[in-house]
Amino acid sequence: MNYKVLLGVTTFLSFAMIAKAEETPTFLDTDWPNWRGPTHNGIAPERQNPPTQFSTTENVIWKAPVPGLGHGTPIVVRDKVVLLTADQKSQTQFAIAYERSTGKIIWQKEIHKGGFMRHNKKASQANGSLSCDGNRIFFNFPNAGAAWTTALELSSGKILWQTRITDYVVHQGYGSTPLVYKDLLIVAADNKKAGVTTALDRRTGKVKWSRKRPQKPNYPSPVIFRLQGKEQLILTGCDLVTSLDPSTGQLNWEFDGATTECVSTPVTDGIHIFTSGGYPTNHVSAMRADGTGEVVWKNKTRVYVPSMIIKDGHLYAATDGGIGYCWNSATGETLWRGRLGGTISASPTLVGDKLYVGNEAGDFFIFKATPEAFEIITKTRLGDQLMASPVIVGNRIYQRATIRKGGERQEMLFCIGNL
Repeated sequence: MNYKVLLGVTTFLSFAMIAKAEETPTFLDTDWPNWRGPTHNGIAPERQNPPTQFSTTENVIWKAPVPGLGHGTPIVVRDKVVLLTADQKSQTQFAIAYERSTGKIIWQKEIHKGGFMRHNKKASQANGSLSCDGNRIFFNFPNAGAAWTTALELSSGKILWQTRITDYVVHQGYGSTPLVYKDLLIVAADNKKAGVTTALDRRTGKVKWSRKRPQKPNYPSPVIFRLQGKEQLILTGCDLVTSLDPSTGQLNWEFDGATTECVSTPVTDGIHIFTSGGYPTNHVSAMRADGTGEVVWKNKTRVYVPSMIIKDGHLYAATDGGIGYCWNSATGETLWRGRLGGTISASPTLVGDKLYVGNEAGDFFIFKATPEAFEIITKTRLGDQLMASPVIVGNRIYQRATIRKGGERQEMLFCIGNL
């Protein structure tokens, strides 16, 4: 694909798409502008053919070192791949933009210096992904006892604004990604001290509305579904499933239906809202999306960190324990389960009928998203640890990975394609 020609067209279109601030921006199929992709559900554009055979040396278009440590998934917009990272030695949290075609660093911007907060052994100081509105990128960091949201200019990395969202007490880690909606940026910052969901003016960072949440630890990113003829902001965890009006923050409905601590982002088939969590109880559940609060089915499968995929009446998951699942989305019937392996914290990405996901030991799996049977298409290795989710767009896989050599740890960003 000739990205230079395409990206020239994309630049014009992207700016045209955000010309009206009241509209939620849209993107071309060659962009992955936010957490869980262009449709916020882990489903990649279908008309592409990413490789099914690759490694750290096979079908590698380019690879680039990533300084520091972070677990967040990158985004891909126009000519850039952008991610967050943090350097423990210098106590710095920063964002980096790589050239999409070569992997060369375009810009690197320091966001916070000092103020690092404790987290569990698995987490990092840069857990979240990013969102883009076409010319700005947005992301969250925990720092100095607070949750902060920052906006950068996509082209240069210039800081446009920074907003302190709330006091924040880290329990496990903070990895929620903000969500672009019309002229707003919606931020979730559940925690044990001062949990809130807040909407900012995405041009200025000023608070447009804010709603208190229970004082409980919880980690999901906000997501918006069109349900019952209107757009609804869905929040899970804190023992609740909550629907808000994304424009005003007003409550549509709220019911018990999730456990206290969730990490995964819910998905929907338009009839049900599918949630999962992992503390104090494991659960996968289907709540009717009509505002009645009816839980149609649930089970005790541990899908705590990875998010699920819904496709053609079937719900697919890669569990924390490295097991693949397929359920009938209407009834909860288990159609198959099969071992992938290891511990999985990344969320699978769907391309056509194939699910792509890596585990914490560096194993990468491609398995079938079909209800007939569990089938692994590919098992390969891509380094020594995979915490971030795969981004698959433009026939290429963008995967953040860790390589260990001689006791040293080096993070890498891989661009994988058919050579």
